[in-house]
Amino acid sequence: VIKAFGVDGLKLDHSVESFKAIDKFFDLHAENGEARPGGRLSENQGAILFSIGSYVGNTIIKNVPEATWRTNDEDPQGEVNVEVILPDGTTIYPVQRTIKRFKNGDEDSIYAYGVIVVRDIARGDYWERSKEGGSGFAPALPKKPWWKFW
Repeated sequence: VIKAFGVDGLKLDHSVESFKAIDKFFDLHAENGEARPGGRLSENQGAILFSIGSYVGNTIIKNVPEATWRTNDEDPQGEVNVEVILPDGTTIYPVQRTIKRFKNGDEDSIYAYGVIVVRDIARGDYWERSKEGGSGFAPALPKKPWWKFW
């Protein structure tokens, strides 16, 4: 996957930032849930989506200590349903997310997914950092009761 993306001038380096390159790849080679004619997703689409999803999962595992893959060899859809288990027990499905990105476009951004998983949820302190005015997405909670205006 890393070499294939390089052909398009897109760099993958197992960082969350590299997920932007995956989103750009989908913008270049898909539109409205369909592969662009002659684009990289016009042939071997299933294998390519699985490979990209595997890269996403491996990148999350490299960036989240103690995250691991879990597979079910009895599942006939095992390639699609492969899971990454985060240290707090949360289960995510990077291959499914990659397929959703292909089908739904930007609303299922791989970069946004990676940021939430790696920087916030997987580190286990998302809500605490939000309360303290940290880097969580929620605004800092007020220091005084909401009914006191001054």
